Amino acid sequence: MLAFDLPTIWAFIIAFAIFAYVVMDGFDLGIGILFSWIPAGRERDTAMNTIAPVWDGNETWLVLGGGGLLAAFPLAYSTILSALYAPIVAMLLALIFRGVAFEFRWRDPGHRPYWDIAFSIGSIMAAFAQGVTLGALLQGIAIENRAYAGGWFDWLTPFSILVGASLVCGYALLGSTWLIMKSEGTLQARAYRLALGLGIATIVAIGAVSAATPFLSDVYWRRWFAVPQVLFTAMVPVLVAIATLAFFTSLKRRLTYTPFLMALLMFTLSLAGLGISLFPYVVPPTITIWDAAAPPASLKFMLPGALVMVPIILAYTGYSYWVFRGKTGPEGYH
Repeated sequence: MLAFDLPTIWAFIIAFAIFAYVVMDGFDLGIGILFSWIPAGRERDTAMNTIAPVWDGNETWLVLGGGGLLAAFPLAYSTILSALYAPIVAMLLALIFRGVAFEFRWRDPGHRPYWDIAFSIGSIMAAFAQGVTLGALLQGIAIENRAYAGGWFDWLTPFSILVGASLVCGYALLGSTWLIMKSEGTLQARAYRLALGLGIATIVAIGAVSAATPFLSDVYWRRWFAVPQVLFTAMVPVLVAIATLAFFTSLKRRLTYTPFLMALLMFTLSLAGLGISLFPYVVPPTITIWDAAAPPASLKFMLPGALVMVPIILAYTGYSYWVFRGKTGPEGYH
């Protein structure tokens, strides 16, 4: 009979949910981040309409990731929330602010410029707060007696701010490449120009975060540079370099789909690097997934539900993207 490591299975389920959220909600947050660089009127309406059919569903993965963390790793949930309460609440408020602005810009055209500003600010703040949360988690959380032992502003450091700014750049890159894929004419030409600058900024940001991370902990340093695993971890920066070359080549050739796919690949490799640094810690540097896991009976009880629901969510998400495939015009779906 096979023996299953339930905490590891649940760690991968939650990691997949976070990955899906970053990939899917990243580009629509990116549209909001870029809003100030898109002229009001036809181009801005088209940009909004490219994400109108899917943006609500994208956030399903955030709910799944957060709910799964609470159910499967309650100790990690309570510790992370205690340590990172401020940036997490800021992210949630920004997402609400952004969602209200998204709907009201269509239903209150007399105040559309103000709703556009609110949509942009909400998108930037949500992306930045997510990055700060990730950076603060990566740099470590002070734990004593299985409880948070740090201060209110321990999350606010130069490294967490760097990760926050990097994620804003990365999401904006995803947004620009999404517009390349979904728009035509002047908006698409503008998206190509934006993608070039944002691609450079994102690669610089990835390099800066990657260079700083090993110095946060001896564990991270050994994970990346100790022999023999360095032979495997070195594949990540090599693959990032290949994806980067393919990305800029696709922009030069004015390809439609490849820039978005290469931007997604860069995000995927960055998240793989994050996994290499963190695993098996869920709250570095002290709490592993086995320390934080719920009782085995609880994990077993929840697992069939997750194994049924995740494919269902993937199916209806894929179907919605398929239905609304192709180019989008300013008339859109409203």
